[in-house]
Amino acid sequence: MHSGKIKKLISERGFGFISDSDGRELFFHQSGLVDVKLSDLTESQDVEFEVENSEKGPRAVNVRVAKKA
Repeated sequence: MHSGKIKKLISERGFGFISDSDGRELFFHQSGLVDVKLSDLTESQDVEFEVENSEKGPRAVNVRVAKKA
């Protein structure tokens, strides 16, 4: 499981971008969210996710709000 922060949300188009802890920017689609709706996310929010390869490069899937320690 990777961790990062929501960098940008494009709610009207159903996707956004995450900055991961390694400094990469990853695309995510609302269909890749788990237990949260796109409208409930905010920029700079901490998230956890998995990375998969797609035809356009790596993307975040199984994106969920990070649990607070």
